Amino acid sequence: MAVVSFSLLPPLSQLSLTTPAPPDAPKLSTSKPTMSDIMEASRAQGLRLRFQVLGPFFRVRAEGEDGAELGRAEGVVRPWIGGRVLHLDSMRLSRDTLSMDRSIFGLGLFIGAAAVRHGFDQGCRRAELLAINDSPLFHSKLVRFYTRMGFKVVHEVDGSSMGDLAHMLVWGGRGTRMDADIEELFQKWGKRFKPPI
Repeated sequence: MAVVSFSLLPPLSQLSLTTPAPPDAPKLSTSKPTMSDIMEASRAQGLRLRFQVLGPFFRVRAEGEDGAELGRAEGVVRPWIGGRVLHLDSMRLSRDTLSMDRSIFGLGLFIGAAAVRHGFDQGCRRAELLAINDSPLFHSKLVRFYTRMGFKVVHEVDGSSMGDLAHMLVWGGRGTRMDADIEELFQKWGKRFKPPI
């Protein structure tokens, strides 16, 4: 996996795990996992999640017990009509995960949960992404993965219309635009991260 770093993000040692919620952020419910719940559940699986935030931009990194990066997600919280939106720009898993004993779906779920929780804490109600279409086989796997996570297809970006131009400029390619309601994601996956009572 090629490592691309943001030059704008300060070192992890200068960042806080929690960020202040905006005044219009939703009230916490006991049914939703907190960021601490997600971090604790990931540690129980032998993963360490690291979170970096700079303004609206964020990065979540998953590391194994040996400190090697296993995957990452990057995105931005942006204002939009009807409220803030969690724009998930990329999720990458390293080749090392292919030889691991754990499920790639599980690793992606932990990384995604931390990103979604961050968006929720910042007042986002909706998450959006593009399942990039680099190859038909890989694209179909991405769409299945995100559908299983709880995302729904909203638009096929194939470059065949002028309307696709805006999507291609924002997302940097062709693929399947998908959205998810953050509340529905918590309902579907929240119990996976909550400690047993």
